Amino acid sequence: MDLNPEQRIGLLGGVFDPVHNGHLIAAEAAREACGLGQVMFIPASDPPHKRDTGMASAEARAEMVRLAIQDHPRFELSPIELRRAGRSYTVDTLSELHQTLGEKTALFLIIGADNVSEISSWHRPDRILDLATVVVVRRPGATLGRADPALTQRMRFVETPFIEISSTDIRRRIREGRSIRYLVPREVESYICEHGLYR
Repeated sequence: MDLNPEQRIGLLGGVFDPVHNGHLIAAEAAREACGLGQVMFIPASDPPHKRDTGMASAEARAEMVRLAIQDHPRFELSPIELRRAGRSYTVDTLSELHQTLGEKTALFLIIGADNVSEISSWHRPDRILDLATVVVVRRPGATLGRADPALTQRMRFVETPFIEISSTDIRRRIREGRSIRYLVPREVESYICEHGLYR
């Protein structure tokens, strides 16, 4: 029997330093394509693949996510990784959510195409694929690089509009005094300015 949308939960994790419109477009594309009742945005507290000393605080990154998604009834901020001490591993988050939400809830882990070739280096990638359907949002022309076929054949691929936005570029623009308008939601832009982030 098919699950109703309320039992299909999307999970979009990341550093969100800062969250931008590309993240929102990817989440909405996955939500629509997979019939998800909800998409949880999960900011990483201590991401194992990111060791940037200039990263905004976890609290600031979570607040920017909250501001970015506040007008979407199907988007939600989850502090699950912010409450956990130590490194943020995806498999631990999935295990905790699986126990909390129960077996009747299907989890859909949303990742970008650029992460596919890296997922084999993540902590317990096979277990990740056991706990969730991995949904890959890819833009036209994106390639999978050196992705492991044994892993990719267990993933679901979703096309998204071609929107080339990156948090790295946004931070660089801010340092250079350039505009980030239309790259991030207006509320996020205001928060960055008010708190002097990335300068």
